[in-house]
Amino acid sequence: MKTTLSHTIYSSAAQLPENWNELAVENIFLIKEYIEILEKSGPTNMTCHFIGIFNNSELVGIAISQFLNLNQLDSFGDRDKCIKSSVRNIVFKNFCSHVLLLGNNMLTGQNAYAFSNKIDKNELQLELLKAMDTLKEKLKKSGKKVHISSLKDFESSEIDEFNPQLLKEYFQFSTQPNMVFTILENWKTEQDYIDALSKKYRDQYKRARKKAEGIEKRKLNLQEIIAHEEEIYELYFHVAQNAPFNTFFLAKNHFRVFKEILKDKFLFYGYFIDNKLIGFNTLIKNGTAMDTYFLGYDDSIQKEKMLYLNMLYDMIAYSINKGFHEIVFARTALEIKSSVGAKPVEVFGFIKHETKLIDRCTKTIFNYLEPKTEWQERNPFK
Repeated sequence: MKTTLSHTIYSSAAQLPENWNELAVENIFLIKEYIEILEKSGPTNMTCHFIGIFNNSELVGIAISQFLNLNQLDSFGDRDKCIKSSVRNIVFKNFCSHVLLLGNNMLTGQNAYAFSNKIDKNELQLELLKAMDTLKEKLKKSGKKVHISSLKDFESSEIDEFNPQLLKEYFQFSTQPNMVFTILENWKTEQDYIDALSKKYRDQYKRARKKAEGIEKRKLNLQEIIAHEEEIYELYFHVAQNAPFNTFFLAKNHFRVFKEILKDKFLFYGYFIDNKLIGFNTLIKNGTAMDTYFLGYDDSIQKEKMLYLNMLYDMIAYSINKGFHEIVFARTALEIKSSVGAKPVEVFGFIKHETKLIDRCTKTIFNYLEPKTEWQERNPFK
């Protein structure tokens, strides 16, 4: 039978085809339930669309697209006070504030799409780009002109699957790597991990655990997350605001909605001193991988108690004990994640400006404005 691909754009989980999850089965960030979370508690400056690709009437591809309006942000991140940051903010506000993304700006890694293996990938990718054009027209009719189109985040092996002709108008870029921790098959307990560390890093582990004395860690249920919602958001926002660059801020009800919908696949851990919440981290079970999600902490206590490092050790311990194969630590804090055993995986994206004159300068502008991170990779193992 001849391949005749078409696409349909959806704006809510309720509109999706019944068999949507059959294609999303290997990635929790594409399933209907996760889409419902985005719908109910996505960032206020983000509009999500969901793409179904059909061969005649058969669903053969699914994808997530996000439209970001950066003009709705008060700040892109306040950590770096410098001329470059000021210039970057002006440029983004005036020339790059409307971004149409194929993928998920809230995550690291290829969470953009899933395809059936019945259809050639190049044909499916071509149809996805046609869907992006449909979305641009749809947004334009609603008064939102797209400045930038982008696709993210792909590892080098995934890049090789693209037909170069499809993306010849795009500039390929790479920013901070995805930090991935591989759990060895012979590790069954946290002690196996500790035993694999060199003396220097075993000492680091012991020092961090000693510093954390007096902190109580608790797994919070839905009611407890709701009860602590104000403190949770304050701790999250403090960390987010001090990041070098942000394109969104979470809604206050985000963690509550996550727990309501994903239940035991979403883990929320609170850290307390004398019953006062001083930090939290979150984990998402994604097949054999454990994805780390957003966290927050009181900065003064974080330094004194080495709280962030202890959180990383706790995530590793839980994931080993529960038989996961890897932990996706995502971007940011590269060196400290490296010090516990995570390895950098380079990821790439594609970007183009819709104004051809500006697009010619995309590479130069991107290289100037992208916050660079200098860091030293560590190897904590024997």
